[in-house]
Amino acid sequence: MKKRKVMTILAIVILMSMKTGCGNIENLNEPKCVVDEIPVADVLPVYTECGTIEEISYTTKDYYGDGAELTKKAFVYLPYGYDETKQYNVLYLMHGIGGNEREWGMYDSNSKVKAMMDHLIQDEKIEPFIIVAPNGRSSADFANTNADFNAFYKFGEELRNDLIPYIDANYSTYAEYNQDGYDLTDARDHRAMAGLSMGGMQTTNIGMCECLDIISYFGAFSAAPTTYDSTKIAECLKNFAEYDIHYYYGVCGTEDSIALRSAEAAVNGLTDKTDKLADGENFIWQTLPGGHDFNIWYLGYYNFAQLVFE
Repeated sequence: MKKRKVMTILAIVILMSMKTGCGNIENLNEPKCVVDEIPVADVLPVYTECGTIEEISYTTKDYYGDGAELTKKAFVYLPYGYDETKQYNVLYLMHGIGGNEREWGMYDSNSKVKAMMDHLIQDEKIEPFIIVAPNGRSSADFANTNADFNAFYKFGEELRNDLIPYIDANYSTYAEYNQDGYDLTDARDHRAMAGLSMGGMQTTNIGMCECLDIISYFGAFSAAPTTYDSTKIAECLKNFAEYDIHYYYGVCGTEDSIALRSAEAAVNGLTDKTDKLADGENFIWQTLPGGHDFNIWYLGYYNFAQLVFE
């Protein structure tokens, strides 16, 4: 029996035994549900018909400092069969306060994010999409993981002015890129942002509250203590009256002494404070036993990957 078939049978056995927050995992897409555990088979590396990861360098600025030009690196996952004649959705995946563009492990063939994507695509659970994992510090000291954390709050300028245009210029996205300038809002339906801890804060405070005109899907995993509360988020959303939110998914561990309070404050009553989000339609908040670690963050990614771009 071929290895791939064995793995598929293992996955089916696991799927039949697992429960989710809204029933069996088989109901993941109809209606939308989230799982409490990632099937073991879906984090095993895929060696055939698998995606690739490449490193990029792009020009940006020291937005937290004097505005001097900088060159930063990021990693890009391209799904198997990436075809420049097709158009792809793009997810921008952010790291935490002590990490960098490598924190998600998305830099070689051993990446769990890559493995999850490869399996989900092969099993036709999701449509192929591109992932970009950048460094979230918008300052000259971006390579220093102990640098001033305030540089994280300037990332919106880098995202809008430099990183998204670079990706649109060099990859086959839905944007109609023009080096002389183009409207980023045209492809907002095809962009998502997600992140862990400080990256979850950036997803909420920057992605949703500053960049809703250019991004429409959001995933916040254990969002950091400086994440806006639901009242502040709702106020920010009033600035984007003409733009909707396609999906917001948040998750946090119930034993997370760092982020649980802030992550809950961001979502408590949020669907009552804005008409852009509705329970059971485009909003999911998930809590389960766990701390401030990758057991929650990989699970968050796995669930969000199946909610985004639907």
